[in-house]
Amino acid sequence: MHLRRLLLKAYKWRIRYVKERQFIMFLSFFTGLLAGLGAVIIKNLVHLIKHSLESLHNYSGSFYISLLLPLAGLVLVMVFIKYLLRKKVDHGIPTVLYSISKRNGKIPPHNIFSSVIASSLTVGFGGSVGLEGPTLATGAAIGSNLGRLFGLNYRQVVLMLGCASAGAMAAIFKAPIAAVVFALEVIMINLTMATIIPLLIASVTGAITSYLFLGQDTLYVISDIESYNLSELPYFALLGVFTGLVSLYFIRTYIWVAGLFEKIKKWQWRLLIGAVLLGGLILVFPSLYGEGYESTNTALHGSVDHLFSNNFFSGMDKNIFQVLTLLLMIVGLKVIATSLTFGAGGVGGVFAPALFVGANAGLFFGKLLDYLGIELNEQNFSLVAMGGLLSGVIHAPLTGIFLIAEITGGYELLLPLMITATLSYATIRLFQPSSVYTYQLAKRGELFTHHQDRTALSLMEVRDLIETKFNPIGPDETLGELVKLISKSERNIFPVLDAEGIFLGMVWLNDIRDIVFKPGMYDTTYVRDLMFMPTPVVSPTDSMEEVASKFHGSSHYNLAVLDEGKYLGFVSRANVFSKYRELIKDMSED
Repeated sequence: MHLRRLLLKAYKWRIRYVKERQFIMFLSFFTGLLAGLGAVIIKNLVHLIKHSLESLHNYSGSFYISLLLPLAGLVLVMVFIKYLLRKKVDHGIPTVLYSISKRNGKIPPHNIFSSVIASSLTVGFGGSVGLEGPTLATGAAIGSNLGRLFGLNYRQVVLMLGCASAGAMAAIFKAPIAAVVFALEVIMINLTMATIIPLLIASVTGAITSYLFLGQDTLYVISDIESYNLSELPYFALLGVFTGLVSLYFIRTYIWVAGLFEKIKKWQWRLLIGAVLLGGLILVFPSLYGEGYESTNTALHGSVDHLFSNNFFSGMDKNIFQVLTLLLMIVGLKVIATSLTFGAGGVGGVFAPALFVGANAGLFFGKLLDYLGIELNEQNFSLVAMGGLLSGVIHAPLTGIFLIAEITGGYELLLPLMITATLSYATIRLFQPSSVYTYQLAKRGELFTHHQDRTALSLMEVRDLIETKFNPIGPDETLGELVKLISKSERNIFPVLDAEGIFLGMVWLNDIRDIVFKPGMYDTTYVRDLMFMPTPVVSPTDSMEEVASKFHGSSHYNLAVLDEGKYLGFVSRANVFSKYRELIKDMSED
């Protein structure tokens, strides 16, 4: 109680003495700092778990360890979620997009810590996913709850979600420019001076926080990037089409496996089946274990050692056909391993798997060209293909371009990156309109962040717009009783209800103007003879898009709201439009 009073005093002081723009700048800094610390905590927790489990891999029964560790990690995740937290832990970026579309930017407070714990256990024990999504979910939960704490409006809360996402991504990848681009491109924060400055502040703060705790080394260390010739650009264009098709495989496989697991009703069976299959894949290809950054780095250096170390394929690296086959297998199986991890109940992100797949797909493409007698730098293709995969999988070409350039220091390949990322995006859009993040929301009709008008409608509820100041009347009342009611009413429609409140129809004043002033009909004419059943009517569970469509398809200015036949009131065209304009104004810049 004392804390609440203190916060209320601080809120009043802020309202009185601190200008809104200055406060948003301060809050963006604080959000970036906390999001950066969240990234540091997740990274260190995973490192601690991996380090603690290293001795098990040297155990004489290490054959079984690869099978058991993912299962143990996923069991711990489900114990935490089902029995300790007892709340659903949503995946990162879809959670942010859904909160913008349907929750007024609100994210449950438990996501501040639940994503950290669940993702650390998932990845630390070998789950084949990344940490980016949970880090963004943690940062977004911080931004959302800070916004609610300080009474920010919808537009400002969404901006805090963008700042938190930028800060978290800048910290996890040490890529502040790409983090801002990501917030603009994926989270769909409006590009204005009022938003770009807070995003930059949060991104830089998150990156500096990461530098202080995790050092300044880039995520993917490439000592020497060779320049390219203009004659090589057509091959990078082909790489763009290729990575677009691989991205299509990534998304379609992810959706397909998710669909299979949704059909399994008991979570215990989902966990067991997913974990055992994942463990089997890791047993065959150890490089599928965890985030796979080491294997991605190996591929970026043009090496295929990660395909042949500690597995059944040792000594097969001399045959180019076997190398190409294994590269294709690792690309395909990484997607399946990632999908199995999610299907079994793991919590993580798809950034790291997409980068892993991209690096290996690019290496395959480079080695294939080399086999065909076209001698080009395989490292460049591996690096640029990562941008192509990101562009295709998350439908964000600018993010793919700038992220790969920043995390690898590969700005010398900016033009090839642009060509590959653009063509990858163009290719996948021919087949797949939704990204790996948005397909579920789009399927349920809940993806509105890219459409401001639909977002405004999605935030409106029928129950909040019901008007009840109408005078009801019974069907057996006379015209005389109705005239008395008309004389007292400010409205020109009168709902007709039975004794139980069931809506039987309504009387519209315009329909009876010719008899209102005929007293001779007052006692012989009944309401049941004057009423009609209006169409369409509205249910309190209807979406506002449905309500708007009903208004558009009729000439009515008021629609009756019925709950299983029972009268609740009316919604008016004017009231809906007024609320819509208010929300649009709130979303837009002042």
